[in-house]
Parts: sequence; C-alpha cells; structure tokens
Amino acid sequence: MKGTIGYIVAAVAAVLLCWGAPMVSQAQARSVTALEGVGYNTSASMADNLKPLVGKDVIVHLRSGKTLQGYVKSVGDGLVHLEKLAGREFYDALVRIDDIGAIEVKFRDMK
Repeated sequence: MKGTIGYIVAAVAAVLLCWGAPMVSQAQARSVTALEGVGYNTSASMADNLKPLVGKDVIVHLRSGKTLQGYVKSVGDGLVHLEKLAGREFYDALVRIDDIGAIEVKFRDMK
C-alpha cells in the first residue's frame, strides 16, 4: 500500500511539473519595458515631480501615515487633486503637497 501511494504522489508531481513548464517558458519570453513620460527629478520639488503625472495613477504616502491611490487630476501651487480614489471610486481628494512624504508611480511594464 505504501508503494502505491508513493507512485501516485510521484505521478501527480510529474504531471504538475510538466503542466507548469510551458507557463515558465512563456513568462521568460516577456520582458520589462520602461513606460514613456514618467520619471522622477530628484533636484525638483514634489510639486514639480507631480505635474508630469497628471492623468497617471499614483500612490501618495502622507506624513500622517495614511496612503491614497488615485489619478492626478491637477497640481496647483500647494495642492494636488486626486480623482477616482482606489476603493472609493466616487471620491476625490485634495491634498496639501507639504503633507506628502512620498509618491509611488509605475515606471515599468511587462511586454
């Protein structure tokens, strides 16, 4: 009985390995490419870094510890307007740029 179970386990493992092999080769064929028009300028202000991101999806980390994800609608002198907040699609946020500790933006994609 123990020998039969061992053969079944080995057969199942072999089927799973063979089934997953084409998926690995397809994943290896994909490559990472840089997205056009996004980048950070470390010598510029937070507002200057946000302005080219209008229309892009960003994650904003506030100094308070709260995180907001949405699309940058506009950037003013001291405020940024985020629309279509993640998890709250019918809500927008107006955030003081001075309250932003960090921003995250997708720079690369799989092709």
